[in-house]
Amino acid sequence: MLLKNTKRIFMILIITIFILVSYVNVLKAENFYEMGTRILEYGDQGSDVAILQQRLKDLNFYNGKVDGIYGKMTEDAVRKLQKTYGLKIDGIAGDSTFRFMPNNNIYSKMNITRGDILLLARVIHGEARGESFTGKVAVGAVILNRMNDNLFPDNIREVILQEGQFSSLLDGQAHLLPNQISINAARAALMGYDPTYSSLFFYNPDTATNLTWIANRPVIKKIGAHIFAR
Repeated sequence: MLLKNTKRIFMILIITIFILVSYVNVLKAENFYEMGTRILEYGDQGSDVAILQQRLKDLNFYNGKVDGIYGKMTEDAVRKLQKTYGLKIDGIAGDSTFRFMPNNNIYSKMNITRGDILLLARVIHGEARGESFTGKVAVGAVILNRMNDNLFPDNIREVILQEGQFSSLLDGQAHLLPNQISINAARAALMGYDPTYSSLFFYNPDTATNLTWIANRPVIKKIGAHIFAR
């Protein structure tokens, strides 16, 4: 009897450890990066890259799009900063590079309220629940891209509440409380991370019932279950 109980306890411990390791891996995959928490280099993507780009822009080293994608223009801008301040010129943003970045608040420049962040997170949660972190950011990016297009309103609330635009408002999914991952995805999109390359529309080809409206629009890319288009 004692041996059976010992084996049972051992199996429970093994299963618990497995669950914890899996959970940690999910957290890593859905991570929201603050700038300075990792070294950044060519090919990286994320909210921290978007912050880096914005601050390089503030210092007049970068004039490209703040899209959260560490490409050639971002690498060249980092090299310029490194050359200006006498650092090792390698195009890689690490601790020595971050020390020369202005500590400004990107949200304050955009006049974004907590209510805006929560509303954006609710729609992200409703439209992209089950998608990867990048897939969630992509939905948020589409909403923000619409703010800068003449076809749509110029603020988050009006873009989201525009009639018939988001199915999660129609079926009530957007009324669910968003989890931390969706909130982080909203923050990442607000910081400029745009994995959709300025897309204005998205849809799920497996569930969409009417695709005539999107037929003539250029498809940019597919992220998870969603197609993104301009």
